[in-house]
Formats: sequence, C-alpha cells, structure tokens
Amino acid sequence: MGSWRGIEVADRLVVVVGSGPLTPAAVTALLEAGARVRVFADDAGPAMQDLADRNRLDLIIGASPTDAIAGAALLVVGTGDQRRDDQALSTAAALNIAAVRLEAGGNGQDQQRTGEVILVGGGPGDPGLITVAGLEAIKNADVIAADRLAPLPALVHARPGAEIIDVGKIPRGPGVAQQTIEELLVDRALKGNTVVRFKGGDSFVFGRGGEEWQACAAAGIPVTIIPGVTSATAAPAAAGIPLTHRQLSQGFTVVTGHVPPEDPRSTVNWKALADSGLTLVIMMGMANLAVITRQLIGYGMDPRTPAAVVADGTLASMRAVRGTLADIATQAAQAGLGAPATVVIGPVAGFTPT
Repeated sequence: MGSWRGIEVADRLVVVVGSGPLTPAAVTALLEAGARVRVFADDAGPAMQDLADRNRLDLIIGASPTDAIAGAALLVVGTGDQRRDDQALSTAAALNIAAVRLEAGGNGQDQQRTGEVILVGGGPGDPGLITVAGLEAIKNADVIAADRLAPLPALVHARPGAEIIDVGKIPRGPGVAQQTIEELLVDRALKGNTVVRFKGGDSFVFGRGGEEWQACAAAGIPVTIIPGVTSATAAPAAAGIPLTHRQLSQGFTVVTGHVPPEDPRSTVNWKALADSGLTLVIMMGMANLAVITRQLIGYGMDPRTPAAVVADGTLASMRAVRGTLADIATQAAQAGLGAPATVVIGPVAGFTPT
C-alpha cells in the first residue's frame, strides 16, 4: 500500500490517459496503492466501465486531460496510439510531472518504456540515520550514483550486480560535473533501470536535487523523492546545540556560505540576517567563515554572540568548537576543523543543559 512501481502514490492524484487493454490492470494497481485516480478516455470498454462503477472512479469521457495534468503527481498514458502517448508525455515533461507509458511486453503484461530515478537523501553521515525508505531503495536499485558525503557503508546492502558509480565532488577540487551526473541518470533510466541518486543530507537542501528532477522530467522519466535528515539540523543536535529554545531563539535560518557576502554571486541578505534575532546556520561556509563573521559584525551583530562549528556531524570523527562571533573563525582554524562542517551562530551555540 502506498507505491506503484516504486512511485509513491498514496493519497496523491494520478491522471490516467486512455483506456487501452492495459489500462484496467494499471488502474486497479493504482487504486490498491491508495492513489486518487482520474481517467480520461475517448470511450470506456466494459472492463473499464465496470472498474469505474465498482470503485466510484473519476472516469471522464471525451474531454482533454491537459488542464488536469497540471495538478497530478503522476501521469500514466495508455491510449495505444504512439502519437497521442508521446503528446501526453511531452506535456508532463514540460510541467515536471513524472510519467509512465503502458506498453505490452512479450508476456502480455504491461511494462515501463523507461526506468525510474529515485533521489535518496542519505542523512548527515551516520549510516544509522538513513531512512527506512532510503535503505529499501538502495536494496532494490539497479544503478546507484553516489556522492562522497553519502553514508557509503549503506551500499553494502545493494543487491549483487548493482552498478555503483562514484559521482562525488570535492569542494574547489576535482569531481563529476553536474551536467554529467544528470546525463548519467537519464541514460541509465532510459535503459529501463531503477536508478538511485544517493546523496548526503537531503537532496533538496543544497543538494541540487531539484535540478536533477528537472533533467529527468524533461526526458519523461518518473522521479521519486525520498527525503533525508539534513546536517543543517542533525550536526548541531549531535553536538548538543538546539537550534531553537524558548528562552534563546524562536527560529533559525539556513544559508550557504560557499561564496563570500561581497561576491556578486551571493544573493544572501547578510544585513537582514544580522538583524533577525534568529539562529543562523551556515552550510559550506568554512572557507569564507572569517569574511562572513566580519560582515555580520559590520552589520551590527554583537561580536560576543555565541558561535560554534561542528565538523563531521554525527560521525565518530565529529569535533565541535565553540566561541564567539568575533573569534569562531580563528578557533576553528586553530583546531584544524574543515569541511564538511556546520556553523551555528546565536545564543543557542552557547547552550548547556545545566
């Protein structure tokens, strides 16, 4: 209950276009998975009409599905007409909606023309913090494209014969280009594989998961998102730093520090952050930490504000240094802390439970 062909559909709208011979079986499976199914067809045969009657199915005859596709989590096409199927798939791709074409295989069963891509957030580093869903995806994958900061020990659970590809990047160093990664995902999925993109943290928190989803959607490849525990919250927690506390902070803001505040590429409003009164969490900011802290002080933030750096959060090698906004960059450098590390600035960085 919940997924169909590895795609989460429970309580989500799935639009089915066409009422070909393979459609009733697909609709039945979708309903059993808990999907909200809406079928658009030129006409309905006895099998489809009976299915609609028994399940109070939303069956729409003779109308165009174009408007309805926009609100769907998944599009399933099975008109039996190549041109119409391609047109529906192109519409879904333009709207970044996952889509599946029903085709007859040699055994008379329907099969996917393409495979699928699953974006798995592996968590902050400790293999024990990957989600159950993420681990199941690893176990069932045909291809796994893994980042260097993903919890790589989890790959021991990959099935025999799975293709494991290192696509890691080193900050300001060598690595696989993002476009190459996206092309790899599309290529392997178009060959019918279940492809897992395995990342550290959460794919949608500075993980470029949105870009990879767009690339797959443009190629008509269905994408499933499995969120991960982001190090933005996990690393401070592992070091005993609560990002919010009723007496200390009513919220937190997470930003990237991979470019310094004065850099034209930076879109972060550092002055607003200095005035916010919120806990500041800075990811990928170690190289620019001294510049960032000086800028925050220049914008009026108290130099005595507690600050902390947590390196290798949640791992056995985790180290944390605490100081003030004025000296945290020096403290971290003297301690030899480097990336990957999470910076926390605000009263909570000085928190002690007693």
